[in-house]
Amino acid sequence: MARITTLFLDLGGVVLTNGWDHNQRHQLANQFGLDWDDFERRHSWIYNLHETDKITLDEYLQQVVFWQARDFSLQQFKAAMYALSQPYTDMLQFVYNLKKQHGLTIALTSNEGRDLADYRIKTFDLGAFADYYFVSCYIYYQKPDLHFYKIALDVTQVAPESVLYIDDRENGIKAASALGIRGIVHKDYTTTSQQVLAMLSYML
Repeated sequence: MARITTLFLDLGGVVLTNGWDHNQRHQLANQFGLDWDDFERRHSWIYNLHETDKITLDEYLQQVVFWQARDFSLQQFKAAMYALSQPYTDMLQFVYNLKKQHGLTIALTSNEGRDLADYRIKTFDLGAFADYYFVSCYIYYQKPDLHFYKIALDVTQVAPESVLYIDDRENGIKAASALGIRGIVHKDYTTTSQQVLAMLSYML
């Protein structure tokens, strides 16, 4: 088996909480007194446009939340969205250590809108270990589209058999495997760290 030189690492659900998932939307719908069914229906119409940078976060929220007058502001709602993002400190430290000890190239992957992705990268200092960012808003494709992973391979100039991909969603792992990328479905820190270290030790 080829030696692992590169880690493709999902952002939301692995090193950070998700950016804007079903549960988070439900939480803010309750917090701001939104009609959940209407909110989720409007979201489903345009979230792809937002995550591939065809519309901004403000434009997304104007259509999903502020299509009618509200008793809270756009800035208040955006602040609440941003506050939902929190770090998984054990996984972040693990990735720091992997890069330092094994010299891995780290590429972060995610389906997110630009405003939220920029905020999360800066707030949690992801540049301290990330070499590349393959985010749907930057490359205009969403996981698990194969083009997403093909672009990541082309830009990093690494052979798929030298990549280990960690994602909390199995559909992403399955899609990438079609290109020859090995993957681990992330469940928790303990399980993932043991699997990764076992694979790296085997390659030594």
